[in-house]
Order: sequence, then structure tokens, then C-alpha cells
Amino acid sequence: MGENVIGVDFGTESARAVVVRLTDGVELAESVMPYPHGVIDAELPGTGPGTGARLGADWALQHPADWLQVLEHTVRDALAASGQRPETVVGIAVDVTACTIVPTTAAGHPLCLDPAFATEPHAWPKLWKHHASQPQANLINERASAAGEPFLADYGGFLSSEWLLPKALQTLQEAPAVFAATERLIEAQDWVTWQLTGIEARSAQAAGFKATFRAEADGYPTPSFLDSVHPGFGSVLGMLSSEVHLAGEKVGELQPEWAERLGLPAGIAVAIGNMDAQVAMVACGVTTPGRMVLVMGTSVCNLLLADDKHEVEGIAGVVRDAVIPGLWAYEAGQAGVGDLFGWFVRTQVPESYAIEAREAGISVFDHLERLAAAIPAGANPVVALDWWNGNRSVLTDAHLSGLFVGMTLATRPEHLYRALLEAVAFGQKVIIDAFEGAGVPVTELVACGGLPHRNALLMQILADVTGRSIGIAATTQSGALGAAIHAAVAAGSTAGGYDTLEEAAAALAGLGRTVEPDPAATAAYSDAYGDYRRLHDFFGRAQADLMHGLRRRAHAATACGQAIPAPTTPTTEQPTE
Repeated sequence: MGENVIGVDFGTESARAVVVRLTDGVELAESVMPYPHGVIDAELPGTGPGTGARLGADWALQHPADWLQVLEHTVRDALAASGQRPETVVGIAVDVTACTIVPTTAAGHPLCLDPAFATEPHAWPKLWKHHASQPQANLINERASAAGEPFLADYGGFLSSEWLLPKALQTLQEAPAVFAATERLIEAQDWVTWQLTGIEARSAQAAGFKATFRAEADGYPTPSFLDSVHPGFGSVLGMLSSEVHLAGEKVGELQPEWAERLGLPAGIAVAIGNMDAQVAMVACGVTTPGRMVLVMGTSVCNLLLADDKHEVEGIAGVVRDAVIPGLWAYEAGQAGVGDLFGWFVRTQVPESYAIEAREAGISVFDHLERLAAAIPAGANPVVALDWWNGNRSVLTDAHLSGLFVGMTLATRPEHLYRALLEAVAFGQKVIIDAFEGAGVPVTELVACGGLPHRNALLMQILADVTGRSIGIAATTQSGALGAAIHAAVAAGSTAGGYDTLEEAAAALAGLGRTVEPDPAATAAYSDAYGDYRRLHDFFGRAQADLMHGLRRRAHAATACGQAIPAPTTPTTEQPTE
């Protein structure tokens, strides 16, 4: 009988592995490693600085070799730190940010590692926050709406630029040679699992939420529709052909080569790959309808289970059996949260504030939080729109941008910082209102990820604005723990694991503290939320073209080499992973 499982969470900037005890979910050890190449958003890796191909605006790529390097390092390091023998481990699973897609050969070799394609950006994995495919998303949405394609309603009426089809269409239109050479277009989570097992398989989560696969209907959109969007685009379906597995299913066994590299026994269970937000939901112990999970890091993903399917504006998808068998899983979210706060501290905080923070022995984030906390609820004279990385829900428009309104000569950095905190909470209330307006109840909020454990003021504002209690996950590594839970189910009870995700979540997951709303603060936020909604609808709907024009102007300046370098402010922590 086994004693432990391992979960590996591939985030935006780094990956982490945890060793989890099967009896009670105790995380015995963890290991974190940044990706050597980080997020590739300026130029492709070359032989030296300035030697790689330049990237355009809104590009975001990653290096597949980084994933394998950090996988090997973090698993070995976490296992050694845990003091556990390798033979005690009976399963392993991974989760990855989605939609992050890898163009490969039929054997799974990434095209970017082929010297013939190394300098072609479209041959590299496009990260989830690659937004340069927004024109392709617009085209697909326009054609699908005109044709009355039924799949569109399952995705809030719009496909996001972050998803597989827009990214694939961008490759076809801008790099047809790369598209022609691509034999498989596969999510990073499924690619990593492919390396571990030697078996090509697709996660029902990623296929459903990010590739418009509808198991209860006819699968992917039809070739004829895709060809109507662009001649030859229907051939993308041949790049997606492989078996689809439900969450927690065992896809195969750890192959000897990777067993040696990871220091684990060959033949242990490997679960199908997972999306980071979906596994985090299970890591919070949420397996029943009504409790909305907020996975809060660089962005926020909202997950909600329900018995029935409804059309909800701006959702990223509704997929049956994607998280828990028999239930519909909804996804929505905000495209920039932790990285929004990081931007503010790096570029907008004066040196005097950094000095004050150092003298107090705290981070700039903590210093700002103390100052912002002194502003009463509903009394901030500044209102912000939280669209620094576009809007994911409910507008589904990556070409919107952020906004401050109400600044005067008396405005201080803490006013702006609190306005950003409040804007995130207001944006969450817009999402919740959309769900409840569509007949999908939201009874309670549960939060996990890095931000809930580091930013108490944000969590209190969120509780106050929404008027709901927020349970905070006990773990700070919800992705990795969630992956480990799926590994326990893949291993099964005969090996010391569990036979269902519900059983595994009940035994291994849980919540810590609870943040309660202040009724007086909830009432005080009524006017400010009304201001936010008016700005939201004006700049996001009525005058969205104004925002789009500003974004085009910024892109043109970048293309001409006129981008202004951002100032830097030293910090002692980052609010992301």
C-alpha cells in the first residue's frame, strides 16, 4: 500500500511540486523553481541578448524545455525534502495554466525545438495570456454568430483570444508553413503527461473549456464551419484527434526513462493532465453546487458547479463532467489581478514610499495596504476599471484597457491602490450578478491561490462588496495539492488512494479561516459599485471602440520602437504565483 502522491503545478512564472500524505492530505514538502526563460514576450531565445526574433504586441510564449527541467528539479527536490522513500509514492499528476498550446509532430516533438522552426514565433507554445490572436477570435465569433453555431452559447457568446481555435487560426493566417507542419496541437498539461507516459491523450477539462469540445453534442465544431472562417482551417481538427479522459482518470504509467529522471518507481499511476483552476477547486474541498471558487493569482479564475446548464453572459465555458461527474462546471474570470497590483508597485509608487516601507521593515505592498486600509469603505474618491490585461468576463474583450477616474492634485498612491483593490471586487460582483441573473445560484465564495493568504484588505473588500462570506483554502499550493488529489484517484484505493474525487477531496482538502462581510460596508459600497458599472458599460460596451483605438495606438508605437520603458521600484514580494 502506498503512502504518498505527488502533484506538480505549472504556473505562469514558475512550477512547484508537493508531496502529499494519502491519509490526511498533509503536504510533507514542496519545491518551487522559476522557468529559466520565464514568459517570452519580447523576443525568442537566441544565442545572446538581442539575437532572437522580435515578438509583436500582446505575445506571450513559453519554452517547453523549461517545463521538463523544472518538473525534474522540483519533484526530486520535494521528495528529498519530505524524507520519504521513492517507493512510498503511488501516483503523480500535473496541472498547467490553460489555454497554453504546443504545436508538435505526431510523435509529440515541439516544432520550436526543430532548427527549421526555431526562429518562427508561431512554432512556440502560446501561453494562456497570449492575446495577439484577438482579431482571429473576433472573426470566429462573428462567423459563428451569423451562422447560428450552437457551440457559441456554451461560451458566453464569445470565444476568447486566449483559447485554442483563435491561436490556431492566427498561426494559419500568419505562418501557414508552421500550421502545415503541425501534426498535433496539444495543451501543455496533456503534452507533459504524454512525456511521462508515452501516451497521447486529451483532458476533458481543456478540450471542453479551451477547445470548444462538447462531449454531449457533436464534439468539436464542424470542419465545414471552420473552413467557412478561413479556407483549410477545418484541418485543425486532425491536430486534436486523441482519446479524451475525465478528471482523475489514470491515463497510463510512469515510463522507466522518466522514473529515473524523477527518482520515482516506474509503473506508478499518472493521472490525465489538469487545468490549474479546476484542480484548485477540488483542493478547496468544493465538489457540490453553489460554492463559487476564486483561484486568485496573476489572474482570477471563477469556478462554479451546478446541476443544470444555463446561458450565462461572458462565461469562459460550461462543461459537463469536467470537474465532478454528473455536474456542469462553469468558468469565468478576470484577466489581470495579481499582475495588476505588481504593475502598480513597480511603476507608480514613489521612492519615498519604498523608503518608508524599508524603514518599517515591511514590503511596499504591506505599506500600501496599511495606508489604503485607512480609507473608509465607499469613501474612495477614485474609481478604476481593472482591465490592464483586458476583460475576460463578462465582456470577453482582450483589447480593453485600464482606467482611473476621479484623480485630483490631492490624490495619493493609496487612493489609486485601493481603487484597484475595489475594482477587482467590483469586477467579481459583475460576474456573480451575471450568474445569478441567469438562474445559477452563488451561495458562498471560496478563495485560494497566493493572494488570499497575502492580501487581507483585498479579501475584506471582496467580502464587503459582494456581501458574501469567503472561505480561504487551508493550503497555499492549491494547484499542486489539487493535482496530487487527482493522482490519488488515478492510483485508486487498491494502491492506497481513493476511488472518487469526492472521497479524495473530503480526505485531503479543506478550508482555513473565513472572512465575513461587514453589512455597513456592503451598504456603503452601493454607490461606488454603481459608478463602476456605469464606467464598465460605457467604456466596455457603448464606447469600446475608443478603448480599442487607444490599444491600436499603443501597438503602433511599440512597432515603431517608441515604447517607453517602465520605471522600477524595489519590492520584497510579488503578488502573483
